[in-house]
Amino acid sequence: MPDSRKHLLIVEDEAALRTTVAERLADEGYVVNQASTGEEAIAQLQAFAYDVVLTDLRLPGVLGGAVLDAALERYPDVAVVVMTGFGTVKDAVEAIRRGAADFITKPFQFEELRHVVRAALERRQLTAENALLRSQLEARYSFSGLVGRSAPMQGLVELLHTVAPTSSTILITGETGTGKELVARAIHHNSPRRQQRFVALNCSAVPETLLETELFGHVRGAFTGAVASRAGRFEQAHRGTLFLDEVGTMALPLQAKLLRVLQEREFERVGDSQSVRVDVRLITATNAHLEEMVRAGTFREDLYYRLNVIPVALPPLRDRREDIPLLVQHFLERFGREQSPPRPGLSVSQEAMRRLMAFSWPGNVRQLENVIERAVALSPGHTYLDAAALPADIRQAEPAPGAWLVPLPEQGVDLDALLSATERDLIAQSLERAGGNRSRAAQLLGLKRTTLVEKLKRHGA
Repeated sequence: MPDSRKHLLIVEDEAALRTTVAERLADEGYVVNQASTGEEAIAQLQAFAYDVVLTDLRLPGVLGGAVLDAALERYPDVAVVVMTGFGTVKDAVEAIRRGAADFITKPFQFEELRHVVRAALERRQLTAENALLRSQLEARYSFSGLVGRSAPMQGLVELLHTVAPTSSTILITGETGTGKELVARAIHHNSPRRQQRFVALNCSAVPETLLETELFGHVRGAFTGAVASRAGRFEQAHRGTLFLDEVGTMALPLQAKLLRVLQEREFERVGDSQSVRVDVRLITATNAHLEEMVRAGTFREDLYYRLNVIPVALPPLRDRREDIPLLVQHFLERFGREQSPPRPGLSVSQEAMRRLMAFSWPGNVRQLENVIERAVALSPGHTYLDAAALPADIRQAEPAPGAWLVPLPEQGVDLDALLSATERDLIAQSLERAGGNRSRAAQLLGLKRTTLVEKLKRHGA
């Protein structure tokens, strides 16, 4: 059974103090080990990963600073608290600079020590959690997190690697569900602005009368109900990235104000005459054809060219069907981890995969994600999901013309093996659809029954 108690090493050459502190900390629930010299402490650190090291700075032989360095070099997440006499506070401050979590001046009350140790542990825990969240965030929004190996996806990732380090305005186009916000976040988190905020706003989700104050903020009394001043999305994204989704839904008067911000890098809050300067990288997205809107007079031509400095077009899922198996496995692993208890090793049957690859996916990757989440939720206790777990419209999907075309990899293929596997798969499908009736299955394949029987024997069926 795992030991959830915190392990602490106290390093102090004064035996009476060391023993007393060790006993009191043990009473508080810590598992305490002791060392009387720096050499002994370093030896113990080599053998065990402590949660806390409480060390005096003035030790015979190897000093406490060396213990601090040895602890942090081996265990970056360990909380080191240094003890120092009144005259060596300067040394303690230097220890903090080198990575100590805190220090305490001798003589001290035990309550003070208990508080310092507990606070050091809490800070280290918070730091570790933040580091985990950052790593998860970076993994999610790294370019490697854009799942797919098809030619369109390889071209997209190559383009994103090129444009992310710049400050250029980007226009992302693509159908609903292709992952426009995911790409925008990936650009931000791979840019020099990654330490600043990423602020997102869906323009179509905000009423036209409120969109201006959402973008630029307002001052108190600007309109009925404005009881306090409020910063808009541009101010919130200062020195970071602002992502405006569905920018094509913006009304013409507001388009003119957005154009001014892009040109002048400043704006006025609603109800205010004072200009606010901002440094914001703007990424916009749309599923509309802005060029057609420009020709129709519903979108400003000058704004379109300002937004379309670097165009990024996301391919629909139907144009990269070869990525569907990778996406399916990605979603299975994610939703499997989120189950309680977790369900590792989820997979789908070949028949289910064929149906998934034959479907047209009008909702693109988002729709596929929802379908896999539904299949996992409706198949409790199963690690192998078959076509029955899919919605009816997907179960009924038939391979489209050309769906059996296989792209030729650069390294080539074993044609005989590929043809044999394809033949075996088609025979299995025909028998499944014919309910095991070999005569009917042969008709579906345009074969004589005897020919089908011979092929079954050759494939060991």
